[in-house]
Amino acid sequence: MSVPPPAAPGLDPVRRLPLAVALVGLAALTAYVWTAYGTRQGLLLLLGGGLGVALFHARFGFTSAWRQFIAVGNGTGLRAHALLLGTTATLFALIIGTGTGLFGAQPTPSAGPLGVALLLGGLLFGIGMQLGGACASGTLYVVGSGQTSVLPTLLGFIVGSVIYSRMWESVNDLPALPPFLISDHIGWFGSWAVTIAALLVVVLLTRLVQRRRTPPPVAPVPTTTGPARILRGSWPLLAGAVVLALLGAGVLLVSGGAWGVTSAFNLWGAKFLQLLGAEPQNWAFWQQPAQAQQLAGPILADKTSLTDIGIILGAAVAAAAAGSWRLYSRVPWNVVAAGLVGGVLMGIGARLAGGCNIGAYLAGIASGSLHGWLWAVVALLGTWIGLKARLLFGLSNPKPGDGAC
Repeated sequence: MSVPPPAAPGLDPVRRLPLAVALVGLAALTAYVWTAYGTRQGLLLLLGGGLGVALFHARFGFTSAWRQFIAVGNGTGLRAHALLLGTTATLFALIIGTGTGLFGAQPTPSAGPLGVALLLGGLLFGIGMQLGGACASGTLYVVGSGQTSVLPTLLGFIVGSVIYSRMWESVNDLPALPPFLISDHIGWFGSWAVTIAALLVVVLLTRLVQRRRTPPPVAPVPTTTGPARILRGSWPLLAGAVVLALLGAGVLLVSGGAWGVTSAFNLWGAKFLQLLGAEPQNWAFWQQPAQAQQLAGPILADKTSLTDIGIILGAAVAAAAAGSWRLYSRVPWNVVAAGLVGGVLMGIGARLAGGCNIGAYLAGIASGSLHGWLWAVVALLGTWIGLKARLLFGLSNPKPGDGAC
C-alpha cells in the first residue's frame, strides 16, 4: 500500500555513561520510593520505566501517526493504535469486569462527561501536539531520550495546565451530558465486542485510504538484528502496542485506575509555584478535596507522577543502550516557539477534556466510554488544523512525493 521503505540505519555504540546514570537513577529512586511509600508506589515507578522502554524502542507515536494519516494517508500508525486499543480493551474488560485488583485496589473504568469542554479540549490538544511535535506520552519519552528540542513542549504543557487550574471556575460548568459507558447497558462482554468491531472498521478505513493514496512509507529508525534487537534495536510497532497494553493493564491492576499522564503536569506546576512563594492551594481548583489532598502530598506518592518519571528514566535507559541518547545544544527558535505554544494548548486541552491521548483516548476507548471516541474525532480535526499551523512556524509536513514520512 506504499512504496518500500529505505533500509534502516545501523546503531551507534552504547552510550555507557548515560546508560549507567539512567540505570542507577531508576534503581535508586525505585528503592527509595519502595521504602518510603510502599510496594504499590514502587511498582508504579517500575511500570512507568517499562512504558518508557517500550515507547522508545517502538518509537510509538500518536502525534506522528495522526500527522502521517492526515497529511499523506499513511495509516500504519493508526492501525498500531487499533491494536493497542483493542488489546487494552480486552485486558480492561477482564480486569474491571471481574473486579480484579492488587493491594486492595478496585479497578474502575475511565469515563468522562460529553460536552463542550471535551470537544474544545480535544481540538486544542490535536492542534497543540502537531505544533509541539509530541503528545503527552511522546513528550516524556523524547525528553528521556535526551532530545532537548522537546523541552519547550514539556514546559508549555506545565504552563498550560497551571493556566487551566487558575481559570477552572470559569470553565468548570460548561454544558455537558453525563458520561456514557457501553458496559452499563450491555455488560462488559458486549462493550468489548462493540469496541473491537469499531476498531476493525478503523483498520479497514485506513487500509482503504492508504490503498487509494499510495503514501510514502514510515521512515525506518536505527536498529539491529537478532536477540540484540530486543535490548538495543527498534521494535515493530505492533509489538510495541502489545507491550504497552500489558504495562497499562499493570497500572490498572496496581492502582485501580487507568494509565494517565497530564494530571501530573498540573501538580508539578503548582508545586513549583509554591516554591516561588505563590499560593495555588488557595485557588478554587486546588481546594476541591481530591485535588487538595494531591497538592498536600509529596510528588513521589502521586500515581501519575510516578509513572511519568518512570517513563523518562526508562526511555533514557533504552536510548542510551541503543546509542541514541544525546543532548542538542542548539534548538532553532521556530521549534522552541512552536513547542511552547503547542505545549500550552495541550496543557489546557488535556485538562478541559479530562485527559490526553492516554487518559482520554486510550483509557476512554478501552473502557468502552463514548468520550474516548469523541475525543479522537475532534483531535483528528485538530491535527488537520495543526498541520496548517505548523507552516506558520516554518515546520514541515509529510508530502506525497517524500521518500519516507
